[in-house]
Amino acid sequence: MRVHTPVPPSRLPQLGVTVFSVMSALAQQHQAVNLGQGFPDFDGDPALLDAVDAAMRAGHNQYPPMPGVPALRQAIAAKIETLYGHAYHPDTEITVTAGATQGILTALLAVVHPGDEVIVLEPAYDSYAPNIALAGGVRVPVPLDPQTFRPDFDRLRAALTPRTRAIMINSPHNPSGAVWSADELRQLAELLDGTEVLVISDEVYEHMVYDGHTHQSVSRLPELAARSFVVSSFGKTYHVTGWKIGYVAAPAPLTAEFRKVHQYNVFSVNSAMQHGIAAYMGDPAPYLGLSDFYQRKRDRFRAGLAESGFVLRPCPGSYFQCVDYAGLRPDLAALDDMAMCQWLTREIGVAAIPLSAFYGGGSDAKLIRFCFAKKDETLDLALDRLKRI
Repeated sequence: MRVHTPVPPSRLPQLGVTVFSVMSALAQQHQAVNLGQGFPDFDGDPALLDAVDAAMRAGHNQYPPMPGVPALRQAIAAKIETLYGHAYHPDTEITVTAGATQGILTALLAVVHPGDEVIVLEPAYDSYAPNIALAGGVRVPVPLDPQTFRPDFDRLRAALTPRTRAIMINSPHNPSGAVWSADELRQLAELLDGTEVLVISDEVYEHMVYDGHTHQSVSRLPELAARSFVVSSFGKTYHVTGWKIGYVAAPAPLTAEFRKVHQYNVFSVNSAMQHGIAAYMGDPAPYLGLSDFYQRKRDRFRAGLAESGFVLRPCPGSYFQCVDYAGLRPDLAALDDMAMCQWLTREIGVAAIPLSAFYGGGSDAKLIRFCFAKKDETLDLALDRLKRI
């Protein structure tokens, strides 16, 4: 008998390794400052680490309840009601997830059936398209304004069909940093009024909104909250992205469907971390102060970049800064954005991410994305290198 490994048809035949893995590996190879992948290079609050350690030592090391530890779900519900004015029931409307990405995939698997259409505003976080494909859905890309990255409601209206199951939105936006306004949320509510279209709202950067503005969660509008899955991330908020822990808030009927999938693709999430985060959330100061913390980093990074040849795009939220390199010397301006990021990593020693990675069909708008969720000395080292261009 022969030794044979059957290879079935791929569920995601067009996909390979993500650009984030590719650029991080290249950064390591060339000892570059990695401003590509979106994670901090500093640790979370020692008080949070102590809270998790205490939870472990208190014996919280076995399976927690499938929807999440009650104390954590109660803390999440209290936070949302305080900040956004919407009361989610912690028992029936909040589920703790293994990161926001799992929450998004689970929401799609719960409600999207083969052939259903899902509207995606592009550029978009790169997990959306394969998540839709895994659910058997059809991705319907609608471009954001290429200069401001704001939604075009005429295009959104034109994209709606009887087969539209959901629309995915993201504010603050990855990769551009754009932030939806209260008026834009009202326009979305009006657009969807009278339809059966659901909303999957990716709000993982909710506490990173700058210049005195506030995050406009879909939870603020009862008309949107009633049809939405709201996704957030403790990893982003508390500088512990490797913990992969987040949550999804949704009305009880949607949560019931969500949990049917959740219980079979994850079942439950790290018990000690849930108990530790629940205790840590007793003090809201860490997340209430996050905007000021990251605005200082944004301003430091933007001031340094202003001395380079890059053209800075606005950054009202998130921890990403997009820049236009079309005005650099001709040989660099002629490169596509992936080649430009590879050149920066090899020759300058700073890694970035091409914006084309956030478009299903690709793009070459001469835009790249830096992450400024880094120590000041990391940002300063990157800026010193970038000034050599």
